[in-house]
Amino acid sequence: MSRSDSAQITLEQFVSTMSPLIDMEKEAEISSSLGFSSTRNDHTSQKRGSTILNLKCANVQTGLMGKALLEFQPNKGDVFLAHKFSPHDVVVLKPNKADQGSPSIGQGVVYRLKDSSITVAFDEIPEDGLNIPLRLEKVANEVTYRRMKDALIQLSKQKGPAAEMISVLFGEKQPSYSKKIMQFSPFNKNLDHSQRDSVSRALSSGNVFLLHGPPGTGKTTTIVEIILQEVKRGSKIMACAASNIAVDNIVERLFSHRVRLVRLGHPARLLPQVLESALDAQVLRGDNNLLANDIRKEMKVLSEKLLKSKDRTIKRNIRKELRTLSKEERRRHQLAVTDVLKNADVVLTTLTGAASRKLEKISFDLVIIDEAAQALEVACWMALLKGSRCILAGDHLQLPPTIQSAEAEKMGLGRTLFERLVDLYNEEIVSMLVVQYRMHKLIMNWSSEEFYSGKIQAHSSVAEHMLYDLENVKRTSSTEPTLILVDTAGFEMEEKKDEEDSTMNEGEGTIAIGHALRLTESGVLASDIGIITPYSAQVTYLKVLRGAEPKLKDVEISTVDGFQGREKEAIIISMVRSNQKKEVGFLTDHRRMNVAITRSRRQCCLVCDTETVSHDRFLKRLVEYFQEQGEYLSASEYGY
Repeated sequence: MSRSDSAQITLEQFVSTMSPLIDMEKEAEISSSLGFSSTRNDHTSQKRGSTILNLKCANVQTGLMGKALLEFQPNKGDVFLAHKFSPHDVVVLKPNKADQGSPSIGQGVVYRLKDSSITVAFDEIPEDGLNIPLRLEKVANEVTYRRMKDALIQLSKQKGPAAEMISVLFGEKQPSYSKKIMQFSPFNKNLDHSQRDSVSRALSSGNVFLLHGPPGTGKTTTIVEIILQEVKRGSKIMACAASNIAVDNIVERLFSHRVRLVRLGHPARLLPQVLESALDAQVLRGDNNLLANDIRKEMKVLSEKLLKSKDRTIKRNIRKELRTLSKEERRRHQLAVTDVLKNADVVLTTLTGAASRKLEKISFDLVIIDEAAQALEVACWMALLKGSRCILAGDHLQLPPTIQSAEAEKMGLGRTLFERLVDLYNEEIVSMLVVQYRMHKLIMNWSSEEFYSGKIQAHSSVAEHMLYDLENVKRTSSTEPTLILVDTAGFEMEEKKDEEDSTMNEGEGTIAIGHALRLTESGVLASDIGIITPYSAQVTYLKVLRGAEPKLKDVEISTVDGFQGREKEAIIISMVRSNQKKEVGFLTDHRRMNVAITRSRRQCCLVCDTETVSHDRFLKRLVEYFQEQGEYLSASEYGY
C-alpha cells in the first residue's frame, strides 16, 4: 500500500495546524464581506461585490413557514453590477446612505437571485424603513467558524461514536471491511456495472469508503442507492454536503422512496420542493407541537390580560404564570424536535448544520458526505464526529473548496480529507465510477485521458448525441460540430483589467455572444446554452452584451466555479487571456478547466488566443485536441 508522507499527518498536528488557519479564514471573509476599513467606502464594497447599493423594495410576501420574503430591485438600471451574492448567504439590510457601522434594518438569508432582483427571507417584516433607497451587505457567517473550532476540540478528545474511525482516518489503524462481497438487490434497476460494484464495496466497508465520481457518472444516483440499502439494513444515516443545493438534490431523489427523512436547515435555504421534508414542517405536524400550540394560545390570552390590568399583584401572578408556561412551551417544542429526529431513518443537512444543537444527543451508524472534495476537512469533522462509519463521495480532480485567505490555503487549509485519504490508502478504499451519462464521447475523451487514465466510457445514450438531435434544432454549420475552437490569435484582442484588477477581453466576449446567437438562430433554446469564463470581469461584460440581445436573455453566464455540478447542451468558454508576455494566470489550475469542458453535453466551443494559452503545456494539449477532433475557426468568421 502506497502512503505518501504528506498524507501522514497526526491528529495532534492536524488540530494544532487548523485552529489558527480557521481564524485567518474567518478574518479574510469578514474583511472581504463587510469591507470595514478606514480607506474603503460603499462604492469600493460594491465593486468588490460584497454590497449591492441603491435598491428599492419591490414586493413583500409571507411564505416559507412564516418567514417574510422581500424582493429588492435596482433603483436605477435594469440589472445589478457583478456581485458575489449567492443563495443562502447571510445579509443585512440598511438604508442606502447609512454609515458602515450603523445598525441594520434587518438580517436575512438570500432566497432567490435573478439578474434584476434579489429576494431575501427575514424572520419577520422589518417595521419601517422599506420605502427609502436601501442597500444589502454580505456578512460573514460566524456560526460556521465557531462550530469548526468546537469540532476540533471534540476531535482532539477522540471519544464518542467516531473514536475508532478517527484512528483510521489519521492512519493509526487499518481500514476494516467485510471479506465477502456484499450481494444486494438494487432499488434502481438501471445501475451500471461500476455503480453496482461501488454500492457493493460501500456496503462492505467497516469504517471508511471513498466514492470517486468523475463528471456525469451518476454519483448522486449511487449515493441514493447506498442510502436505501443501508436503511433496509436498519442503519440510521446522516447525509451531508458542503452546499444546500447538493443536500436538496439527495432529498429530492429520496423523496419518492418510502424513507423517513428529515431535512435540517433554514427554510430559505431549501428548495421549495423539499420543504415538506423540512424539520420545521414535520415538527408543526407532531403531537407535542399541538400541545405547544395550545400553550401559546393560553400565553397570548394572559399577555393581553397583563396589558389591561392595573393591579400589581395580579400582574405579578400573571408574569409568574407566563414564565411557567413559556418553560413548558419550550420543553414541548424540544420534545417535538427530538421525536422527529429520533424517528427518522435519514437526517439530511449541510456540514455546518450537522453541528446543530438539535443533533447534540443523536449519533448515527453511517455519515455520508457528498461533494467531499469541495469541503474543508475541518468542516467534514463537524459531521463525522457523529457516526462510527463514513462514506465520502466526490472528485478531487474537479474544483477544490473556495478559500478566502491565500495564506491559510498555502498553509494547508485547502487540502481536503478526500485527497488526503486517496493519498493515504489509495485503491484500498476507493471505487471510481467509470460510465458517464452527460457528454458526447469527443468532449469526454479529453477529460478521461487527461485526468482519469482513459478509464471513463460514454454510455450509449450519450456517446454520439448531437445538438441537431434536439427537438426543433436545425442541422447547420453551427450545430454540426461537437467541438469548436475559435482562435483569436493575431486579431489584436488584448485582455484588459477592470477597476478591481479582474481580467476581461471584449473581443472574445463579442465572439461568445455571436456564437450563442448563431445557435439560437438554428433553433437551440437559449436556456440550453451556457457561457463560462474564469474571470468575474468577463462575466459582467458578457451580461452587458447579452442585455442587448433579447433572444439571449435565458442564456446562463457564470464563472467556472458557479457552474460546478451543472450542465448545458452547449457550453461556450471564453478563456480571456491574450497578452505579449504569454501569461495565463490561474488558467493553469487544471481542475478548473476540467470542470469548464465537462459542463457541456452536446457541444463545447472554446474561444481563446491559442498563442497565449499554448504557452502552458497542459492548455497546449487542450488546444491541440480541439484542433484535431473539432472544427477550427478563426475570429474572422465572426466578423473580425
